[in-house]
Amino acid sequence: MSSSVSTPVALVTGGSRGIGRGICLALADAGYSVAVNYQGNETAARETQGLLPANVDSLLCQGDVSSATDRSRMVDAVLARWGRFDVLVNNAGITSVGRKDALEATEESWDQVLATNLKGPFFLSQRVAQEMLRLKSENLGNYSPAIVNVTSVSAYALSLNRGDYCISKAGLSIATQLFALRLADHGIRVYEVRPGIIESDMTAGAIEKYTKAIAEGLTPIRRWGTPEDVGKAVVALVAGALPYSTGDVVNIDGGFHLRAFPR
Repeated sequence: MSSSVSTPVALVTGGSRGIGRGICLALADAGYSVAVNYQGNETAARETQGLLPANVDSLLCQGDVSSATDRSRMVDAVLARWGRFDVLVNNAGITSVGRKDALEATEESWDQVLATNLKGPFFLSQRVAQEMLRLKSENLGNYSPAIVNVTSVSAYALSLNRGDYCISKAGLSIATQLFALRLADHGIRVYEVRPGIIESDMTAGAIEKYTKAIAEGLTPIRRWGTPEDVGKAVVALVAGALPYSTGDVVNIDGGFHLRAFPR
């Protein structure tokens, strides 16, 4: 059953697992119809879809965000299903291939990481923003669209063995500001959500290391972050909790970004 024409619609890239799943669930709980994008793990995507409330209309959108053809297909699928776009969450991302030192990094990894983490979100935002502008002109009523880019503390906290990943997230931070400035006159808000150490597949291999570091004060809030924490932040932004705001960074990192002199 398709949602009402007045029900807001969100597309979440990389929505099948981890942070993306947390965002999908939070948006569904907030009353959005949700398009769950995934690249290859259809089983995980269907698990996410199965966790959504029964009254929420949802759609699985297979596609690689680094592919122009796939991006276009995803957008077309959302419009064919619901005829509108209220929220885009650019969450899909990959870590550095092989995690090589900066002096040993490869162009192959660079191309793959930057295509997925930066080029894909940039051009998907471009296409979706064009659709949002078109919908704005159709006077849908209470239509307040938003774009959210999920970056990482790696946008400023350096990892010598993940240089391409850090650069991709720093670039997406700048892209957020560019789109925020370009779209502000049209009432389209753009935000950056910057997660820290979050329980997910990406951090699964470093549980002991991060658990110890958190206990020793790496983050002022001494616990792991959860996908739910990120999802709540996204909902607050897109639902209009900060209406006189755009281009802002919301840190979901337990205070990791804070700096203080030793006591």
